[in-house]
Amino acid sequence: MTVRPTFLRSIVLDRDSIPDHRRYPFNVPSIRGLDKLDFHPKVTYIVGENGMGKSTLMEAIAVAWGFNAEGGTKNFSFSTSATHSELHEYVRLVRGAYKARDGFFFRAESYYNLASNIDELDREGGPGPRIKDSYGGKSLHEQSHGESFFSAFIHRFGGMGLYLLDEPESALSPLRQMSMLARVHELVGQDSQFVIATHSPILMAYPDSVMYELTSGGIGTTTLEETDHYTITKRFLNDKKRMLEELFAD
Repeated sequence: MTVRPTFLRSIVLDRDSIPDHRRYPFNVPSIRGLDKLDFHPKVTYIVGENGMGKSTLMEAIAVAWGFNAEGGTKNFSFSTSATHSELHEYVRLVRGAYKARDGFFFRAESYYNLASNIDELDREGGPGPRIKDSYGGKSLHEQSHGESFFSAFIHRFGGMGLYLLDEPESALSPLRQMSMLARVHELVGQDSQFVIATHSPILMAYPDSVMYELTSGGIGTTTLEETDHYTITKRFLNDKKRMLEELFAD
């Protein structure tokens, strides 16, 4: 029997070392209730409404792993705006027995900054191939927002890696979201592990996964069909007329 590689098994919050639980980000309800979070060896979802701490948690996991807070691989060290929280200082990662050969922190809100840094480094030159060659050979700024996102997923992600994705759907059409889900499945087949924070019911649909929902009451497991993202989208598509009447009611 082949044992599947798991790179990140869990995270543990060192609550006793936190200087002030009333201070951000420790006062965010989902963080305030966090002790330990176990990760699925294939796909782990972090979902919830805006303001529940999804990006804050993803950022802390990424920085604790060694990624740049604004995204990219461990080799990126640029800092456009040092606004990340101190949560990573109090998070302990429980790593698996296997070492990832690849990894990437995809952060939609700062992807423009990552693309700019790649262009800057390529202009400076240096030994070896251009960095953009790992992203399809074309500047990410010379592509549409959605195309540049997808270039990273297709060209840069190489398998046997830990991939942390924070709202990757933000520039993707529904068709592209389905293509991305297929790409996730392909990379899972290459012994990759994903942690994905998303609002997209399409991206939430990977079957062999665990889903955590962040709410004002803390963190709990859920399923796609139980999320507001799914039920509201389904209601709207099944009865658009009634939903619009409710939205536009005086």
